[in-house]
Amino acid sequence: MSDDYGYDYEDDSPYGAEAEYGAGDADVPDGDDGADGAGASRDGGRGPERTFAALPPAQGRGFATSWWGRAWLQALEDTALDGQQLKQGRQLARKGGVGAVSVRPGRITAMVRDRDGTAHRSDVLLQQLGAGAWDRFLDMAVDRAGHIAALLDREMPPHLVEDAAGAGVELLPGIGDLEPECTCGAWDHCPHSGALCYQVARLLDEDPFVLLLMRGRDERRLLDELQVRSAARAIRLGDGGAAEATDDAEREVRGVPAGEAFGAAGILPPLPAPPSAPDTPGLGPSLDTETPPAPGIDPAALEVLAADSAVRAHRMLLDALAPVHEEQPFPVELTPRQDAVRLAADARPDARVGARLASGSGRAPADLDAAVRAWRYGGVPALAVLDEEWAPDPEDLGRARVRLDEAWEAGERPALRASGRARWTVAGADLQLRLGRDGRWWPYRKERGRWVPAGPADDDPAGALAGAEEGGAADGMSGAGAAI
Repeated sequence: MSDDYGYDYEDDSPYGAEAEYGAGDADVPDGDDGADGAGASRDGGRGPERTFAALPPAQGRGFATSWWGRAWLQALEDTALDGQQLKQGRQLARKGGVGAVSVRPGRITAMVRDRDGTAHRSDVLLQQLGAGAWDRFLDMAVDRAGHIAALLDREMPPHLVEDAAGAGVELLPGIGDLEPECTCGAWDHCPHSGALCYQVARLLDEDPFVLLLMRGRDERRLLDELQVRSAARAIRLGDGGAAEATDDAEREVRGVPAGEAFGAAGILPPLPAPPSAPDTPGLGPSLDTETPPAPGIDPAALEVLAADSAVRAHRMLLDALAPVHEEQPFPVELTPRQDAVRLAADARPDARVGARLASGSGRAPADLDAAVRAWRYGGVPALAVLDEEWAPDPEDLGRARVRLDEAWEAGERPALRASGRARWTVAGADLQLRLGRDGRWWPYRKERGRWVPAGPADDDPAGALAGAEEGGAADGMSGAGAAI
């Protein structure tokens, strides 16, 4: 008969058939099975069995995407003496030459057809775990809730395998653990047993219980035993169970040990290709509803924050996908005053929210407009040039004056007068050059009686001033260009 899990049993008892399968699994005492379950049966006799229909050809895809599936193939490739035989087996599996696969404790079986149509029965044997090994595995699993959750999700995380190995239970096969038998007469892995193993790797990707069945426990029995042990553990612990469960949860969030991650590097699949970035940031939600907001909540301000989050996320994604992202320095952490200016520059809020941002930045609304313009030209350094008037030391000041003298051809240099410790104003024009602490020159233009940023920075003072001329023309301020 068959159950809902796809297992075939010889009678109506869910474990009756397995009880007849090899005394090594059910009757070997804990002290006699050894750490590797050496007392278990390997003859592939009767027992719980699961049969998988033949899979379609695997053209254009690998045979394992999960790390445990790759570990299975690693054991095969480390065991086989003839790599050419495995290559032929991989080709047979890829072309759909493997028939239905039967999985039962200690053995997998399938009919494999050669290219000429000749069929061979191929078996691969894997050592079962003894009763003592299963007891240690089950006790280890119930001690950490994450292990049970992983199994229910049909996953086999590295830390589950690591903890099982720490308990003396090797779940994944190693070198020499996959023993072939084939009617073709080969004594080592032949193309037929190789094809079978490659096909089983595809099954393991979908369900690690396939491996546990080969090790001697079918899914229903394993989950039932875990449930019984979990219940017994909860009763035994009583009131102390909640505290221990909390400790388990805390252990689960610590991540994977570095040594374990390093050891799995050879069998883990490569990282997927990075996603392509969208062309524009996503649209924020609209909070303009008929339901009045709670007291103290400003929907318009929340919409601005949501839109800003989308813009920042888009920018961070573009930065992360840049070719030399890992070589870039960490971004400078902004002060609240600076971040208020950045938010006003990126989100372009309405006047009411803008007034709140101006207050948060410690500026009047008109001053916030100038700060936003500076931010868009050059971020934090441009904002510092707007807000600070620093005093260069004599050596820096001397270099700046030399740069001013050499920036223009003879007779083309505009008349400049010092207007501060690092500022020079063009005589007869509402234009100004400011020297930043980084040695770059920033153009400024006077509008409505106040100096405002007029363009991006330039290493050359003449280039910076020319950028201000272009900005003036673009803004319809032709008088500034004529003054030069």
